[in-house]
Amino acid sequence: MRGILIAGCVILALVIGCKAEKTSHVEKLQGPPLVIGLIPEQDIFSQVERYTPLAEYLSRKIGRKIELKMLTRYGNIVNNFVSSGMDGAFFGSFTYTLAHAKLGVEVLVRPVSLDGTSTYYGLLFVRKDSGITSIKDMKGKRFVFVDKATTAGYLLPLEYFRHHGVKNYKTYLGETYFAGTHEDAILDVLEKKADIGAAKNTVFERLANNDPRINRELLVLMKSPEVPENALAVRRGLDETLTQGIKVTLLTMDDEAEGRAVLKTFGAQRFIETTDKDYAPVIEYAREAGINLSTYDYLHN
Repeated sequence: MRGILIAGCVILALVIGCKAEKTSHVEKLQGPPLVIGLIPEQDIFSQVERYTPLAEYLSRKIGRKIELKMLTRYGNIVNNFVSSGMDGAFFGSFTYTLAHAKLGVEVLVRPVSLDGTSTYYGLLFVRKDSGITSIKDMKGKRFVFVDKATTAGYLLPLEYFRHHGVKNYKTYLGETYFAGTHEDAILDVLEKKADIGAAKNTVFERLANNDPRINRELLVLMKSPEVPENALAVRRGLDETLTQGIKVTLLTMDDEAEGRAVLKTFGAQRFIETTDKDYAPVIEYAREAGINLSTYDYLHN
């Protein structure tokens, strides 16, 4: 009997020791939170609602808490990436090319939306009752951009003006301003606060699904080439094991029920691998607009 008790104590000690060792390992694995930045594509409440379930899922899978950092403007994600201690961010196509050129961030994945697309394009639009149908009609009018660090909300109209021989849009137009979000740019034209606007098609379509006035009262004049949807990129020097863990988790989350449920809330079918080559159209667009990505001033509107 004594032998049995001794053996039992030994086994119990081993179990407790193993459990303690495992707990210690998990604690070490968790470490400090990873900070992921979000650009202001929509209002802050919509962004929180969309990204929080994804962040919580990723936290559980990689054993590291994910903290989301909401940014007030697109350029801030480049300007504050280092100073705010961000480990990664969901970059728009132009903000990624800027951050890659200036900071060396590396893109990992991007989502495939519920309709099967993983790209977006910019739109130039007016009210149907505005009488504006061409560049000539825009002279002296009020134009609303999104932000100087956006493809759809700035590069598209910049290239549009250049293509039509307008060297200085500020003197050609009567007034210009930056709305800060794609939603606001669209709504400002709809509400007649601006005559012409630029924004991305995915936000335009999302608003149109909830407000029939968008398609009924707005007219699209131009579409840009397709560019990658907002993609997750991480800072240079982030632990490679952690980087691969994040990437594999997102690429395979559609293989399980929990992951598919989170993806549905996020508005995506799955994530797909993304590389620098996918941004060639953005780089070419910037080149044609005369923009040097390494020195471009994206803060002063």
